[in-house]
Amino acid sequence: MKVFLKIFTPFALLLFMAFIPRCQQNNDNRASGDDSLFLKSANAQTVSDSLLQRNETISTSRQNAITKAAAAASPAVVGINVIEIVKITQRSPFYMADPYWQQLFPELFKDRVYEQKLQSLGSGFIISPEGYIVTNDHVVGEGTEIIVTLPGGEKHNAELVGKDKVSDISLLKITGNDFPYLPTGNSDDLIVGEWAIALGNPFGLFQLNDQPTVTVGVISAINRDWGRVPEGRIYMDMIQTDAAINHGNSGGPLVNAMGQVIGMNTFIFTGSRYEEGSVGIGFAIPINRILRIIDQIKQKGGVNRNYWLGFRVQDLNPVITKALGLKTKDGVIITQVDPGSSAAIAGLATEDVIIKVNNHRVTDSESLISILTDTDLQVGDKLDLIILRNKEEKKINMRLLEGGSQK
Repeated sequence: MKVFLKIFTPFALLLFMAFIPRCQQNNDNRASGDDSLFLKSANAQTVSDSLLQRNETISTSRQNAITKAAAAASPAVVGINVIEIVKITQRSPFYMADPYWQQLFPELFKDRVYEQKLQSLGSGFIISPEGYIVTNDHVVGEGTEIIVTLPGGEKHNAELVGKDKVSDISLLKITGNDFPYLPTGNSDDLIVGEWAIALGNPFGLFQLNDQPTVTVGVISAINRDWGRVPEGRIYMDMIQTDAAINHGNSGGPLVNAMGQVIGMNTFIFTGSRYEEGSVGIGFAIPINRILRIIDQIKQKGGVNRNYWLGFRVQDLNPVITKALGLKTKDGVIITQVDPGSSAAIAGLATEDVIIKVNNHRVTDSESLISILTDTDLQVGDKLDLIILRNKEEKKINMRLLEGGSQK
């Protein structure tokens, strides 16, 4: 037994000495592992913060004047649904029959008249926190019910405050307060080539998610005069843009890079009566003209075009030009001036020869009529006339008075 202990004791001591460093190493490894996990967690948090900062930087770098203007303007853009009741006349298939048979069987030859609901879509924009909305007259038409949809889906029945067919401008109002609205810019201070942003409801897309469609272009031209179109409307000083405008965009705002409304999208030029899509030539009514019209609608219920020129003219002929010693054959001669009229107050007289109106050349009475009818003249407007009197040119500023009155 003593021999066994003498042999085993050194061996056990060696095993014990070998075990102690191994335990110490395990403890060190465990401590080292804990430190490593902490460092990995800290590094992961740092990477996450870095990625977040990088994403925010990228997001900020993607924002520019256009995106900011679109975001600022969108809450004030609305979709407009109009329901109109129209009367449809369906001809009798026998309407060209002998009158004798028509008298015998009147019901058989009578035309059928029935009413039908028509729904149309358009755009508009809010111009005041009280809920005044501007849109095109051709959007509203003769609608019996007008429903306005705000971004987000809130719907309102709109009241038609007034409209003006000639200028193609209508003013609506919805009930409520504190509506988002568009600030107005100055359409007399536009720069050709500056950014232009068109917002609206093309093809009724507003109904998909209650958000307006945004298209971007530039101001292509200003002061485009289309004159009087077949529908009886007069489009003057129009803004031309290549921002895409399509069916349903009518009545929506055209805004600048500052988010200010500078015009109202109204129609497009396609180059053919058989084509309807946008080809990059759209036109908007200037906001300054819109503001003048809606101010009259608010105050007077409409636009007063009952002005009184108060003069009569006739074309020049060789006898007249020779008698007056004129070197030109263009122009019209005044043959009569009504007392108290706009012409009389301005100082026009018989035998004056009108050669220019608002910087447009007058060649004969037909051209004078065309100039006047293609200009949206209203009571209070001024006409700049260039006349020949005693062979000398003279400038006359004529303010248009209301018909039959002196003001």
